[in-house]
Amino acid sequence: MGAGLVCLPLWPGAVGAKLLESPLATNRLRPPGGVPEEIFPAKCIRCGRCVEVCPYRSIVMLDIRAGISAGTPLVEAEKIPCYLCMKCVDVCPTGSLRRIRQEDTRMGLAVINRFHCAAWIGTTLCRTCYDKCPYSEKAIRLDQLRPVIDETVCTGCGICTHACPVTAPDGGKAVNIEPIFARNKVTT
Repeated sequence: MGAGLVCLPLWPGAVGAKLLESPLATNRLRPPGGVPEEIFPAKCIRCGRCVEVCPYRSIVMLDIRAGISAGTPLVEAEKIPCYLCMKCVDVCPTGSLRRIRQEDTRMGLAVINRFHCAAWIGTTLCRTCYDKCPYSEKAIRLDQLRPVIDETVCTGCGICTHACPVTAPDGGKAVNIEPIFARNKVTT
């Protein structure tokens, strides 16, 4: 029993099942190269080097309300996306952020809400996500002038979400990023 166990019950929201819930949600992602979410909170030492080195201020630390994940890094793609400079990966001392090639990054997956996307519902010819994507014509291509995501190429950087001019009634965008480790669980 370490000191951390003694302190955990004092954290707001860090009781019962809440303690084990993932902080990842739509447009909330781990930085590039992040290990699976099931081991990320244990592997990350919360040094903050990734936050300090990010030239875009894309990476923030989760606050105490995140329970066991407090102090771990997160990218809120809708606010400030990841521009894939990979500096965070280079300074991570524990391997929580693994060294990978930029094009092999899989932080999440862009998902287009066809009921809110202006190009899909036909209200206007919008190609903002396509134009802003660093891998346009690969990760996002146009099919009859409507954006389509190639999930084998999309890095989940969030640039498309950040640029999207459409805000849906639920507060989301017409294109959102689903975190990769919220979709894929570690199997043993």
